[in-house]
Amino acid sequence: MSEAAVEKALDVKMNTVPYKMIGKDVSVYYGEKRALFDVNLNIRENTVTALIGPSGCGKSTFLRTLNRMNDTIENCRFSGKITLDEDDIYDPSIDVVELRARVGMVFQKPNPFPKSIYENIAYGPRIHGLSRHKSDMDAIVESSLQKAGLWNEVKDRLHEPGTGLSGGQQQRLCIARAVAVSPEVILMDEPCSALDPIATAKVEELIHELRANFTIVIVTHSMQQAARVSQRTAMFHLGNLVEENETDKMFTNPDDQRTQDYIMGRFG
Repeated sequence: MSEAAVEKALDVKMNTVPYKMIGKDVSVYYGEKRALFDVNLNIRENTVTALIGPSGCGKSTFLRTLNRMNDTIENCRFSGKITLDEDDIYDPSIDVVELRARVGMVFQKPNPFPKSIYENIAYGPRIHGLSRHKSDMDAIVESSLQKAGLWNEVKDRLHEPGTGLSGGQQQRLCIARAVAVSPEVILMDEPCSALDPIATAKVEELIHELRANFTIVIVTHSMQQAARVSQRTAMFHLGNLVEENETDKMFTNPDDQRTQDYIMGRFG
């Protein structure tokens, strides 16, 4: 079956696609301030889910609950339940390092390590013991850079610093770094906000290609980007999940007036 046919089949069956992650009654507190209020949101497998809403609405907070990045914030408290393939990711027995290998993250600003391009990719597989021989690592590095659409641009400069790349290339390097440990889910927190339009287009094309193999959740302030890259969209407002549905429906006939007003630019 062609890629176009596969994509069409995925879209037609979107409502029957199984859930990869399930969030139930998710609340987050920063000290006394409550940032999320009993959010129930399920993430479908091999689907791009966009989280939209005005600044401070809780979308990035929710994103960080999906791989426990909020654990690193002092006075942050979580309640509720989130499962990844039926595993409760907040169970005390869960290895957080292993969780973050399964649920990778790409941040708003490109943050390559101060190492070579090769070592940026090799770092994760090495600490997780994913390769025994240099030939194995070479294959992982090449495959990851290929998946990130970067291999042809950097294959002759693998031992040059990753920080020497352009902003768009650095962001794709960070995506390649996330892909290198074979995650199941990739979280993206406004991955294009620091990029120019050409670099943004390349990252969006990459997101489109990656969903064949990965489940992706992206926070974006760009309504156009959400419409272009996602199949599902969730709208947040004041720490609450307003609604979640197929992206086409959300942008043409949302159920909640707040979603309509936000998409039309009436607030936010």
